[in-house]
Amino acid sequence: MTTDLSNKEAILHAARAFVQEESSKHSDGHDWSHIERVTTLAVRLAEHMGADPFVCELAALLHDVPDEKLNDSLEAGMAKLHTWLDNQALDFDTRESVVNIISTISFAGGQGAAVDSLEAQVVQDADRLDALGAIGIARTFAFSGARGREMYDPSLPPREQMTREEYRNGRSTTINHFYEKLFKLKDLMNTSYGKELAQRRHEYMVQFVEQFKQEWEGTDV
Repeated sequence: MTTDLSNKEAILHAARAFVQEESSKHSDGHDWSHIERVTTLAVRLAEHMGADPFVCELAALLHDVPDEKLNDSLEAGMAKLHTWLDNQALDFDTRESVVNIISTISFAGGQGAAVDSLEAQVVQDADRLDALGAIGIARTFAFSGARGREMYDPSLPPREQMTREEYRNGRSTTINHFYEKLFKLKDLMNTSYGKELAQRRHEYMVQFVEQFKQEWEGTDV
């Protein structure tokens, strides 16, 4: 069985409604605006790279549903995702593709394995692009503020190697997060179009962090 066009449109409509409700609970950079941007980027990248647009759009819409940062646990989040998928008229292969994408695209402290499909590459790139540039800066400070993380401590160096648990729960600062994750993303992009966009956004972030440190230290006067 394959998912026909009318069913695809209905499923995407249902996904948007479901995720809008879920994301309304968050004001830490994982809100509906983030989902919309990632989805728009995923559709654009899918067109450029020849990936399945429906799989990419659906996975992008749902990608934060099981996020362990936004649930009691990863297991609880995955159960929520599967419960929603159980009520959709999806063929087996499409459902498996969507679940696989969502399960494998997380940065996870740099411990995640390489994704194994073009659609996963597209959605991962789209999600990572929204962590870069001006929006990425704003989201980083929003998340850190929501979690009570301090902006900067010059005596606390960025961590070089981390387990998934250390990345999630160890002590760090907002500025350190640029070194621990964000500055690494441009070299981890999968698609040619994603790499092009990431380079521009990366350069903007580097300039911001340099200016931030100059102002912090009072050397910009």
